[in-house]
Amino acid sequence: MKRLVRSSDRKLAGVCGGIADYFSVDATIIRLIFIVALIATAVAPVVIGYLIAMLIIPEESRVQ
Repeated sequence: MKRLVRSSDRKLAGVCGGIADYFSVDATIIRLIFIVALIATAVAPVVIGYLIAMLIIPEESRVQ
């Protein structure tokens, strides 16, 4: 069973790396989508979403 976890392949908190692992895509693609979303929106919704994901998604090492 696949689980969404924050990745050890991290730049900030591992959220983008974890999402990339979950969907089996390169983490760079997810990070680019994140940057485009930051530019396309008023920044705050994307940053708030990232912070919420950082708090909700467990770290890779804590999941058994």
